[in-house]
Amino acid sequence: MKILVTGVAGFIGMHSAKKLLDDGYDIIGIDNLNDYYDVTLKKDRLKTLDSYSKFRFIKLDIKNKQDVLNLFEKESPQRVLHLAAQAGVRYSIQNPYAYIDSNIQGFMNILEGCRKIKTEHLVFASSSSVYGGNTKIPFSEHDNVDHPISLYAVTKKTNELMAHTYSHLYQLPTTGLRFFTVYGPWGRPDMSPMLFTKAILNDAPIEIFNHGDMMRDFTYIDDIVDSIKETLFKSATPNINFDTNKPDPATSHAPYRIFNIGNSQPIPLIKFIETLEDALGKKGHKKMAGMQLGDVKVTSADTSELNQWVKFKPNTSIEEGIKKFIDWYKNYY
Repeated sequence: MKILVTGVAGFIGMHSAKKLLDDGYDIIGIDNLNDYYDVTLKKDRLKTLDSYSKFRFIKLDIKNKQDVLNLFEKESPQRVLHLAAQAGVRYSIQNPYAYIDSNIQGFMNILEGCRKIKTEHLVFASSSSVYGGNTKIPFSEHDNVDHPISLYAVTKKTNELMAHTYSHLYQLPTTGLRFFTVYGPWGRPDMSPMLFTKAILNDAPIEIFNHGDMMRDFTYIDDIVDSIKETLFKSATPNINFDTNKPDPATSHAPYRIFNIGNSQPIPLIKFIETLEDALGKKGHKKMAGMQLGDVKVTSADTSELNQWVKFKPNTSIEEGIKKFIDWYKNYY
């Protein structure tokens, strides 16, 4: 089976491609290798995949419609794992157009490619950010998510709506995965585990927003990858009990599904930092700050739907995950 992985030089993309290659699948990986963060890290991720004979990398920007459609026509992947996107809540305030170009136009091109070759299943990355101003904890896929508080969240919610439309119009099976604060080896430099670790080791101050009164559902990368694999090979199907009088946002009369991918164990931000400090054997210099625009106080995933669908539940403890992350960080940097 041939699988297309977009954003293959990214954090989740590289780990997902490696897992699928280990299982013997043919992988076509695409990425535009943009400079949102250190391109060297992206290229080093790709080097971990180069030794696989069933891996081919193509430098391609999903914003370019004809390039994407030509790729689909030439390669005809049976399944597509779409992870390419402009990431980051805070950066979406600084550079909103990048999110429209990549996350909306780019996703449109992927959907059209899938439609034209009748792809068996499209799995795409959404985000816990779609829950926006919701305060009911834990977050459930069955909750309304019509009150986003960042443009990044808007683009991810839009992806879910676009995918549903294609599932309805063309019977294209689509599954959206709402990732919750992913961390681990090869992580993004703009995310808190990398930022905090670098600051602690360099005796620089750690900026702690909302004066530390925050919680995150930190989810280890291996759990994310296992969730991706399980859902990729179980295509979305219509919900035969779907009630159009009380529509359920998580399912549909069309072959469409949405799942939370989180550890379901929210960790106070201060405890997360203390766990990093314990693993490093060094204390950090904490600098308290106010809440940032577009940020939320708490994220927490209800993963009962995922567990029911594929009999899997992320469960890596923060202590175990942080140890593996720090071991990689020290070795790499």
